[in-house]
Amino acid sequence: MIALDSLIRPALRWLLQLDRPAPRLSDAELAVEVERHYRWNFVFNLLDGASFFFGASFISASTIVPLFISKNTPSPLAIGLAAVIAQSAWFLPQLFTANFVERLARKKPVVVNLGLFLERVPVWVIVLSAFAASRSPAWALTLFFIGYAWHGLGAGVVATAWQDLIARCFPVERRGRFLGITAFIGTGSGTLGAAVSTQLLQTHPFPTNFVYTFAIGAAFITISWFFLSFAREPAHQVDPPVQSGREYWSDISRIPRRDHNFRRFLIARLMLALGGMGGGFVTVSALERWSVPDSTVGVFTAMLLLGQTLGNLVFGFLADRFGHKLSLELGALTSTLAFVLAWLAPAPEWYYAVFVLSGVSLGAVIVSGILVIMEFSEPARRPTYVGIANTAVGLVAIIAPLIGAGLAGIDYLLLFAIAALVNLIALVLMRWWVKEPRWASPPNPLS
Repeated sequence: MIALDSLIRPALRWLLQLDRPAPRLSDAELAVEVERHYRWNFVFNLLDGASFFFGASFISASTIVPLFISKNTPSPLAIGLAAVIAQSAWFLPQLFTANFVERLARKKPVVVNLGLFLERVPVWVIVLSAFAASRSPAWALTLFFIGYAWHGLGAGVVATAWQDLIARCFPVERRGRFLGITAFIGTGSGTLGAAVSTQLLQTHPFPTNFVYTFAIGAAFITISWFFLSFAREPAHQVDPPVQSGREYWSDISRIPRRDHNFRRFLIARLMLALGGMGGGFVTVSALERWSVPDSTVGVFTAMLLLGQTLGNLVFGFLADRFGHKLSLELGALTSTLAFVLAWLAPAPEWYYAVFVLSGVSLGAVIVSGILVIMEFSEPARRPTYVGIANTAVGLVAIIAPLIGAGLAGIDYLLLFAIAALVNLIALVLMRWWVKEPRWASPPNPLS
């Protein structure tokens, strides 16, 4: 054990560049450094995000994944489990890495070096699961869930460092447009990817069609890592408070108590996460209620990406000018309308509008759900605030699909009606209870 530890620690120090010194910069010097690398970072972070979004469209949690699972098992619980992973895995680990990330002068080594093994490699296990489907559905599902969970949780482990890296690379008034344009290009090209996946699903037999679909997704997610490795981080020396583990967790419990606006935001954000309980069941509902062909799922993916493309671009620029809270409010509104339409739909064609509205809502969550948290705290405590909010969302996101699976077992229409109501409550809370953090008074640390 001692010999193993003596090997692991030096390897981690080398991997994370812990021994590489960082300069001590003033706020003015850091601002100059950020501006000097702004164009470079915009280009390569955009290429990273666009490639990742494009690849992810071939492993869509809302359409492609439920279809693949339904080909291997009729159990709605398996689809619910996939939805749990999709909605919670990225969020859950973040609070547990925040203390470590806060102490790092450089965030990029975590994102790039650890991210290769934790986030990019496992997508190829998903490809292997499609190969296995021709011989054993049980093995296919086992491999799929291993790769899917490994990828999701691994992304969550590096997520706190990635968000802090983005905050360091881009000024607050330009973060929205960066992430919005990135997601716009990624999901826009993902619409093309949806057309390709539709063709693959239609013209090739199962499971060959999923081998091709997952392989394309894995290839572009891997390509995105190469672009990310070119990012130039404006690193600087940090002086985090010296806290034991017990002191750190005690301080975490005090943050929501003393920061009243952050606490209210958390409650509203958790209601919005709970409102996603029906997202993983819309595709399956269309398949069971109207027996739509598999190729239609590719069209659903295109509609979802079309809405998300529009939402990403609009909410990115809107948030830079008016703040991220408004974008989240509009996201809650469109999610409410999507589930209302799914509840009342008299024909499968209505589901095209359902997926467009769901995509618009997803665009708000991707852009403003990530960036708004960075504005509640000072830069030194940013990873902790990000960790608190995102891990809390992850815990709710575990429960939401399980509730959805239980309600789907009773009736899909009941599920969609309740999901619409929960999203409406989230909208009301976000609109009339939470203050826009960009212009709200900072919390009093002594209160």
